[in-house]
Amino acid sequence: MRALLLWCAQNEWLSENVPRWGFVRRAVKRFMPGEDFDSALKAAVAFKSLGIGAVFTKLGENIKALSEATAAVEHYETVLKTAAEAGLEPEISVKPTQVGLDIDPDATFANLNRLADSAARAKGFLWIDMEGSAYTDRTLDLYNRLHARHSGVGVCLQAYLYRTAADINRLLPFKPAIRLVKGAYAEPADRAFPAKRDVDANYLALCALMLPDANRGRLRLVLATHDIQLIDRIARFADAIGIDRHKLEVHMLYGIQSAQQMKLAAEGYRVKALIAYGDAWYAWYLRRLAERPANVVFVARQMFG
Repeated sequence: MRALLLWCAQNEWLSENVPRWGFVRRAVKRFMPGEDFDSALKAAVAFKSLGIGAVFTKLGENIKALSEATAAVEHYETVLKTAAEAGLEPEISVKPTQVGLDIDPDATFANLNRLADSAARAKGFLWIDMEGSAYTDRTLDLYNRLHARHSGVGVCLQAYLYRTAADINRLLPFKPAIRLVKGAYAEPADRAFPAKRDVDANYLALCALMLPDANRGRLRLVLATHDIQLIDRIARFADAIGIDRHKLEVHMLYGIQSAQQMKLAAEGYRVKALIAYGDAWYAWYLRRLAERPANVVFVARQMFG
């Protein structure tokens, strides 16, 4: 199922035609409050009253012209300013290919640096999202250059890649912010663990590697997963080494495990919902289903029930 969903995410014909189908658009509403930022902001304000923060991401990647990158930067600047004015602690998550990485690496750095400046002015935070493994080195290079200038910048790392432990060890001396996900792209077996159980085991091992630094305030560690059992195992390990619950931060997607998000927040975890919006949702949506194919059953009920 996972392989099929990831193949569909990359298929050009499906990408062009499926988003027009009304029953698919209805199913997508599980994962996003709407296609515009106003809908995302409204959801974030509602989350605040529940003790849950928000990270905004406008869907879109692999842009074809630098004018599109400029438009994305200007949009995110508005997001940061508007969210701050609404009383939120604004955080954004941006894919490097959304701001030009396929076209001009120097322009991409300038765009991300501009967003980091905007995030600092809004007392917010910039997350650099991770894409397929072909972009990993370039994304980490961008992050290292930005982090040398700005403290309020973090990077997403993927537990299914064999290389991630080594990447973490290189980052830790510089007091980074790391959002750890399992990984949602189609990767060959020589780059990524093909079996879910191995990805889960590596996720746990990577957290064990990072938790001591998080406890000492040398790392902002975010557990970006909907796997409640995995979060519980990490929490037990954290308890064993004396880490306070409020130092554990969990990010989940809007619309997934909503009850668990509220439960974790009530238990003292720092919880944020990643709120996605925009019309370029097709590939992103399929990757979300591929992360946990059991979601397909839920979506089928939404579509046909």
